[in-house]
Amino acid sequence: MRPWYFGVARLFPSYGSPTASSRHSVFHHVSVTHASLARFSGISATWLSQRSKTVSELEQRIAAIPLERFRNFCIVAHVDHGKSTLSDRLLELTGTIQPGGNKQILDKLDVERERGITVKAQTCSMLYNYKGEDYLLHLVDTPGHVDFRAEVSRSYASCGGAILLVDSSQGVQAQTVANFYLAFSQGLQLVPVINKVDLPSADPGRALEQMRTTFELSMEKAVLVSAKTGLNVEAVLPAVIEQIPCPVGDCLKPLKLLLVDSWYHDYKGVILLVRIFDGQVKAGDHVVSFATGLKYIVGEVGIMHPDQTPQTVLRAGQVGYIYFNPGMKRSQEAKVGDTYTHVGMESHVQSLPGFEEPKSMVFVAAFPVDQGGYQHLEDSINQLVLNDRSVTIQKESSEALGAGWRLGFLGMLHCSVFEDRLRQEHGAHVIITPPTVPFKVIWTDGKETVIQNPAEFPELDRNYVSQLQEPFVLATITVPEEYLGPVIKLCEANRGEQKEMKFFTATQVILKYKLPLAQLVDDFFGKLKGATKGYASLDYEDAGWRQSNILKLQLLVNKIPVDAVSRVVHASQADKIGRQWVTKFKEHVDRQMFEVIIQAAAGKRIVARETIKPFRKDVLQKLHASDVSRRRKLLEKQKEGRKKLKAVGNISIDHKAFQKFLAK
Repeated sequence: MRPWYFGVARLFPSYGSPTASSRHSVFHHVSVTHASLARFSGISATWLSQRSKTVSELEQRIAAIPLERFRNFCIVAHVDHGKSTLSDRLLELTGTIQPGGNKQILDKLDVERERGITVKAQTCSMLYNYKGEDYLLHLVDTPGHVDFRAEVSRSYASCGGAILLVDSSQGVQAQTVANFYLAFSQGLQLVPVINKVDLPSADPGRALEQMRTTFELSMEKAVLVSAKTGLNVEAVLPAVIEQIPCPVGDCLKPLKLLLVDSWYHDYKGVILLVRIFDGQVKAGDHVVSFATGLKYIVGEVGIMHPDQTPQTVLRAGQVGYIYFNPGMKRSQEAKVGDTYTHVGMESHVQSLPGFEEPKSMVFVAAFPVDQGGYQHLEDSINQLVLNDRSVTIQKESSEALGAGWRLGFLGMLHCSVFEDRLRQEHGAHVIITPPTVPFKVIWTDGKETVIQNPAEFPELDRNYVSQLQEPFVLATITVPEEYLGPVIKLCEANRGEQKEMKFFTATQVILKYKLPLAQLVDDFFGKLKGATKGYASLDYEDAGWRQSNILKLQLLVNKIPVDAVSRVVHASQADKIGRQWVTKFKEHVDRQMFEVIIQAAAGKRIVARETIKPFRKDVLQKLHASDVSRRRKLLEKQKEGRKKLKAVGNISIDHKAFQKFLAK
């Protein structure tokens, strides 16, 4: 959608197109043209006048603030400790939004509001008057779940400090620990805040003691708040201003900006969220990417306040958005962590370190319920991937389910959120197979191959395989002391190897286990919550590859493999999973005129079997007092007919049977 000043240019051709050189004249005459523009566009002239006045007042206030009064900070915490609610209170406190509006204003996805979680880090700039001086505060609301750790890591790059938020009734949990060490490694200043102090079960003293002993933070400056009721929230921003340093930068140096995030807009193309380290950028500037070498013309710059608010210029220390004109149409060009500068200044600017690309940890296959919906599902997946490039896509086909895709995700929650968005936002009808993890094959000639699809498991050429490896993770579990036994039992049952156990309070334990990733994605978190009545918390990080006795488990129907149902599992679990498969699959396959044999095969060994008896005609019905030899003859004849029918009969399994079998 074109900015409103294109209408001005059409009414007054002498002003021309609002390029960098002419845009000043358009804004200069804007008060004269409100009435004409209103007649041209049908928009209220009063509304235009008020909006122009508001924008100009905002720009004037920001322009008067020196770099020393900028503060860039984020809020980090474990899941459901109240980050988004605290963000709402801070936005209301600074007048950025009106009190009593929508809850979780920065959670913009339907699935985020429905589940009450943050999936995508969201940003907002706020103006706050402290001791008679204006401060420009840039807030980032980050996700709390381990699957979205890359979002938190990117947020840290644009910030000078963080609010470390802890629920006073829950205390320090696994993701709190992980976020602290990630922030500490990047040298961020941390402001401890204890939330939900209004709850009957709140114990602020215990939470403060946990933070002091676990993180060795001084609790003298900790702020105790209730984000829900607004209690003492006004003390948070002064603590941020006093404890978090201002960003470092120089407006007079050549432009150096870091690409922190990006999203796709149907009309504007890719919109970039950037942090300006040096120099300044405005509409009409020619910039170049260090990563791709591509050059662009800046179409608009602005800040999130909380929605996109255009500005004349972004300067050193600020975080804002940029889009180009002509627009960047391929989201692959926007490489997160890339450095941009003005064209011709490449030799004067040192590129910034950037970020490590997150790796897919969990893979599923997705197929349309009806192959007639293939194109719609493909369009839906591509649309979602435009704004979530951590999803990997590879085309796949199955004899049973037809054409589909193999999708890679950062974790099980990431996969579940993507599936929900497909169904809710795009109305897609999709079959999702159980999650699998990649495995590594080391061949006898020394080559290594990482395989993501169980169908590519090397069965026939095992003589050329030197070693098979599977991925492991280092899991950090925080749990109350009374549930320690069940948690250890659960970890041991899932092939876990204990690395550390320590009490960080008299009643709270931190456990560290090395676990196979395949066990973690098999609803380990759900089992952990069940074993501890919801009191345990989990965080994990990649722990590399380890040699393992893994094999391919597949389902056979009348000795023919069902390619849609195959999985690479550890040898110790093949029998158990195989029995579960054949029992469940038998429930969803219709009886035939011939015998149907359902088997689970682990490598060349059959580990489980179920038989569906055929429909059978009673050939002895008309015989009453006949000889036994006559009876035997008729039964033998029927048996021969069954053999012939079984030899030529092909069983066709309905899509609904697969849907029910693959349903969780």
